[in-house]
Amino acid sequence: MKKLGYIFALGLIAFLASCASVQYNTTKVQSLDFGQYRTYGWLPPVDSLSKNYFNNDIAKSNILNAANKELESLGLQYTKDNPDVLFRYVSIVNNKSRLVYASPMYGWGGWGPWGWYRPWGMWGMGMWGFGATSYPVGSEKFRYAHLIIEAVDRRTNTVVWQARGSSEIKAPEKSINKLPEVVAGIFKQYPLRKVK
Repeated sequence: MKKLGYIFALGLIAFLASCASVQYNTTKVQSLDFGQYRTYGWLPPVDSLSKNYFNNDIAKSNILNAANKELESLGLQYTKDNPDVLFRYVSIVNNKSRLVYASPMYGWGGWGPWGWYRPWGMWGMGMWGFGATSYPVGSEKFRYAHLIIEAVDRRTNTVVWQARGSSEIKAPEKSINKLPEVVAGIFKQYPLRKVK
């Protein structure tokens, strides 16, 4: 029984870790040769209408320092004078809600008489794989953040690449400290390989 509890605890930790992980998405102009861009500059950050936890000097510094490091590792050089490509970012934090489900992992008992939560099924048998059913018991609010970085061709003034890192925010301070890691993950999506 202890072994089963240990396996359940490891599974729960893995699940929670995956929930807190950052999801990355990207899009680009498919026919474009990104190797033509040798120099880059920055546009001002895009203002967001949503609740924004990253609109402070520390967050901006974390984003720009990490992005400059990544861009230089891709072989691009920063310049203020007519750069080939301009980068900008927007950070968005939204309030969301999700359903909370009753867990089928409480053992043979359950809520209600005789260990049955509904007259047609025993829900405590889920840990042995007998098809337990969980059901919504309420909802909870949470915050979800997106950091979006775009590349704009200076000559055509069009967006040629965009990537987004998204994750749940549990504590704003921890999320701000994690921004360099998120920026590095975003630039892994950029269509150039790092210079060795």
